[in-house]
Amino acid sequence: MKNTVDTSASEDLGDDFKKSLDDGWLPIREVARQTGVNAVTLRAWERRYGLIVPQRTPKGHRLFCAEHVERIHNILTWLNRGVAVSQVKQLLDTPLAFSESVDNDWHILLQTLVQAVTRLDERVVDDTVNQSMALYPPRTLCEQLLMPLLAVLEQRWQGQFGAQMERVFFYSWLRSKFGARIYHNNRQLRTAPLLLINHSDLPLEPHLWLAAWLISSADCPVEVFDWPLPAGELTLAVEHLQPRGVLLYSSKAMNLAQLPRLLKGVGCTKMIAGPTVCIHHAELSASTTGIADLYLAEDPLSAHRALIQCGLI
Repeated sequence: MKNTVDTSASEDLGDDFKKSLDDGWLPIREVARQTGVNAVTLRAWERRYGLIVPQRTPKGHRLFCAEHVERIHNILTWLNRGVAVSQVKQLLDTPLAFSESVDNDWHILLQTLVQAVTRLDERVVDDTVNQSMALYPPRTLCEQLLMPLLAVLEQRWQGQFGAQMERVFFYSWLRSKFGARIYHNNRQLRTAPLLLINHSDLPLEPHLWLAAWLISSADCPVEVFDWPLPAGELTLAVEHLQPRGVLLYSSKAMNLAQLPRLLKGVGCTKMIAGPTVCIHHAELSASTTGIADLYLAEDPLSAHRALIQCGLI
């Protein structure tokens, strides 16, 4: 098997390394690109669980073959079924061992985070999420932990004394955490950003930040506006930023009559995301808005998937 990996960034890594690439072996950055699993997570899977055991060059550089890539995809299949990473090796070796008990790790992580939020324990929240980020791809982490966590917290906060205190604490942490990750990723990228806008009257939409993090993790720059923009100023923002697309997120009902005016002059691809899509499903699905290039997504995961399908990330 011959590959077409760009070796320009590896010119100083030695002839043996470059010869291995010519022989069909892949460096870790190329495997990360092909699978969507970043290098930090691949190293953690190898070091902590022995899930992937790559070849090593004399200088210690990791090299992967097609079988490794296939194994990574199999790992992702189990993770996307809700299996914790600590259980995956056993399932890869003996698939019939699958049982409902394998999701206990997710339950433990969830309960750890809920309890930390109730105690306003930022260190535990941060450490738990950091450890999970090192072990799971962003999409899996969103689906299996972060979105269920938000759902559990929202239920807890219904009529609960201290709810606003916990909400402000957790949302402030969430925005700082993912905002820092997004800022770091943006600094490494030079392509046109995706513009994400909080289109509700809430001071923060946590799922908007999850969507922004998922998109950013796909090597797409993002600009997050945490408050709605009036029609003319949205057009002005598009003129300044020249984004590849605009995503409006809201968990509340919106004024659909104002939507054509709001998006007038926005020539790039547009998406409406969040529970507002469920609220206005009939009207938006009927394509009566008269807005070209308009996509719909009910949550961060479906927004991420739709953006990939339409080629924006």
